[in-house]
Amino acid sequence: RGHLKADLDPLKSIESSDHPELKPESYGFEEKDMDRPIFIDNVLGIESATLREIIENLEATYCGTIGVQFMHIQDPEQKAWVQKTLENVLNQPDFTDMGKKAILERLSAAETFERFLDRKYTGTKRFGLEGAESMIPALEQILKRGGKLGLEEVVIGTAHRGRLNVLANFMGKPFEAIFSEFQGNSSQPDNVHGAGDVKYHLGTSSDRTFDDKKVHLSLTANPSHLEAVNPVVVGKVRAKQDQKEDLGRRKIAALLIHGDAAFSGQGLVPETLDLSELKGYRIGGTIHFIINNQIGFTTNPVNARSGPYCSDVALMIQAPIFHVNGDDPEAVVHVARMAIEFRQKFNKDIVIDMFCYRRHGHNEGDEPAFTQPTMYKAIAEHATTREIYSNKLIDENLISRKEAQIFVDSWYTKLEKEYEKASSYKPDKADWFSGAWEGLDIAREKGKRRGDTSINIDQFKLVAQGLTNVPKNFNTHIKLKKLLEKRKTAYNGNASIDWSSAEVMALGSLLVEGVKIRLTGQDSGRGTFSQ
Repeated sequence: RGHLKADLDPLKSIESSDHPELKPESYGFEEKDMDRPIFIDNVLGIESATLREIIENLEATYCGTIGVQFMHIQDPEQKAWVQKTLENVLNQPDFTDMGKKAILERLSAAETFERFLDRKYTGTKRFGLEGAESMIPALEQILKRGGKLGLEEVVIGTAHRGRLNVLANFMGKPFEAIFSEFQGNSSQPDNVHGAGDVKYHLGTSSDRTFDDKKVHLSLTANPSHLEAVNPVVVGKVRAKQDQKEDLGRRKIAALLIHGDAAFSGQGLVPETLDLSELKGYRIGGTIHFIINNQIGFTTNPVNARSGPYCSDVALMIQAPIFHVNGDDPEAVVHVARMAIEFRQKFNKDIVIDMFCYRRHGHNEGDEPAFTQPTMYKAIAEHATTREIYSNKLIDENLISRKEAQIFVDSWYTKLEKEYEKASSYKPDKADWFSGAWEGLDIAREKGKRRGDTSINIDQFKLVAQGLTNVPKNFNTHIKLKKLLEKRKTAYNGNASIDWSSAEVMALGSLLVEGVKIRLTGQDSGRGTFSQ
């Protein structure tokens, strides 16, 4: 129950619950018992401790800026792993000085990019990340730790909010390309025809390298109904795992970035979660990262869902859920590391629910104070995550105030240079048709678009034999005997071929050509026409 008391909301608008199960007196303890030593046999890494010390350690582990839900997990090994991982370090992040500076640099990159866009393209919709900048170093931690655990490729689906920042600061899309699109230029080369869309819908791919481990990233293009991208992403991962024979499902993973209102409100979320453990659909676990703005356009959480958390829908698949305060970037990165470790070990979905806020409205042209005046007064007075964290490192004597400002200034300088190059930027066709898409192009002649789908007579006979031969001593249903005899007559040319016989012939011919076929869904047991 510790998550109910955890310090999760940067805006301090949520009162933590004083749950009866968190009170020692609920179990019969009195004040006189608080300093009695108790033998606890190395639970919490301590042989014996007073009740007061035990409570302090438990509060540090479960009631800090990270709150964890895992007691709903029925698998003992998974539950024990989460508990041991948390309690061994009292759930406290432990970063080197270099690691802390790296987090500050990533926060500076994320914040400066948004402020630069606001300055150059004031009022233009961009669904900025402001308030959720801790996501950027957290996503990099997933790649860095994941690479060491065998991760080679990540397929990403995102919400609108922060998408441009993910493209630029996580995926490495050239800043000049993004600025060029803001200036109204096409994102596509002149000789590539496709459906143009708004800049916060477009996809891309890139490679990132951490500690000599390369991880390929591909961001899936979005429809406007954002969670519709979820089954597309997990389906793409499944296909890639089949192509690369990733039988352990640890080389290729899915990363889905959600908004809080969408995660709890769109039916595609539980539908996709419900398929996650099925043999025909499993991909070895998706990492779900929720940018929890604590608002859905103008709707407060209390009017948007029945449960206390937007992540409650993930309880249905027994996924561990890490709630974390977005203004504690070290905690967010710490949780991201645990998430990829759990995914790689147990091949299961896991949820990071980052409590944060959106500094502007639903988009940059919206006035949120119309409907949430109290919330937006608090946000206006609230320091940015970068400011809070840089002050923390200054207090730790790790950096000076001047050094903190250099992180920001150097990014402004870099962005100005990229901005100047944007007007002459031309998309490279190689960026569109490379890797697995090498050699693909649109059909140039009208008659060629359909392609040749015929098979020769030898293939036809081979498939016909496979579809009508029954193993010896197999007790075939009496109605199916008649169907198979009728089909054999048709294949031999002595009767017309009906639709069901034609359909299975098509599937059989694809198998003969080495094309993998997966039949799933309600009628895949026998087909609508028993084919």
